[in-house]
Amino acid sequence: MHDLDDGSSHAPPIWAIFGDLMSGLVGVFVLLLIWALGFQLELAQSLKVETAKRQAEEQRRMALEEALADPLQNGRVTLENGRIAISGSVLFAVNSDQLQAEGLALLGSLVDPLQVFLGDREQMLMVSGFTDDRPIRGSNRAFSDNWELSAQRALTVTRALIDEGMPADMVFAAAFGAQSPVADNADEMGRSRNRRVEMAPVPKNKTGANEPVLTDGDLKTSIRQ
Repeated sequence: MHDLDDGSSHAPPIWAIFGDLMSGLVGVFVLLLIWALGFQLELAQSLKVETAKRQAEEQRRMALEEALADPLQNGRVTLENGRIAISGSVLFAVNSDQLQAEGLALLGSLVDPLQVFLGDREQMLMVSGFTDDRPIRGSNRAFSDNWELSAQRALTVTRALIDEGMPADMVFAAAFGAQSPVADNADEMGRSRNRRVEMAPVPKNKTGANEPVLTDGDLKTSIRQ
C-alpha cells in the first residue's frame, strides 16, 4: 500500500529559502556599499576642486596685495576686507577728468594683478564714477552736472587701464553721479569719500551681449578723488 501524498514532499527545504534570502540581502548590501563608495569618491573630488579654487583665489588676492605693497606702505592706499581705497587727489584735481601723473602710475601698476584676479573666472571689470551731491558751479565749468563728470572720470580711468594693457573686452565704464554715496554729504570729509571711482569684477553676460550683471564680487576697488 502506498502512503498518501499530503503535498509536503513538494515544499522547498527551509535552508533553500534562507539561502535565497541571504543572497538577496548580500546583493542589497553590495549595492549600498558601491553607492557609498561612489558618494565618498564624488565628495572627495568635489572637496579637491573646491580646495584648488580656494588656493587660486588666495594666489589672486596675494598678487593684488603685492602690487599694492608700496602704496599701502606709504599710506596712499588702504586695503580693508578686499576694498582698496586711494585717498586724496591721486586721480583727479577738483572738477577735472584729467588723470594726474601719480594716479596714472598707480592704475598702471594695477593692470597685471587685476588681470590675474579676473583670470578665467568669466568676469569683467566695471569702472564706476561717483561724485558728491554738490552741483558743479562756475562760469568756466567743463561739465554740465555730476552725471557728466562721473561718466567722464569713469571713461578716463577705463581708457587708461586699456592703454596700460587691460584687454578692452575685460573692462567697461558706468556712471552713477551722486547716487550710492558711501558717506554723509553734510561735511567735506564725507563729500571727499563720495567723490570716487570704483572698480569691481562682475560676471560676463553669457547670452553674448556685453551687459554684465552687477553682483557682489570678491574684490571691490574703490579709488577716491
